[in-house]
Amino acid sequence: MEEKGTKPRFGIVNFERRRHPRFNIDLPIEYYPVDSSVDHSGQAINVSEGGLLVYFPEKVEVGQHLHLKLFFPSGSELNHVEMFAEAVWVDIHLGKAPGDYRSGLRFVQISSNDLDKLKTFLRSLAE
Repeated sequence: MEEKGTKPRFGIVNFERRRHPRFNIDLPIEYYPVDSSVDHSGQAINVSEGGLLVYFPEKVEVGQHLHLKLFFPSGSELNHVEMFAEAVWVDIHLGKAPGDYRSGLRFVQISSNDLDKLKTFLRSLAE
């Protein structure tokens, strides 16, 4: 017998397990695979202290290491941070246009100076 006023609840619960909050952005990146020196450009869609969501013009592989630069505004200037990142997931190809390969990147190596610049930029987004 069901108690009066009690209704079963159905739905999806999405618990965020990230260590660092993500910020939506739309910023350019330059990158190249660690085993290459040919620069490519892409678009960062969101960022945290630990990684990026990026749209690439070409497919990258899970586990692939990339050297990348993230460009962002700093006052009236354009600033950047450099890091090595690893592709931790890769989405299916979304279409035929360039930039349709989506991937989640985890920072593997970033200098303390660049991490400080990134944290300062992220704090400015949170305000």
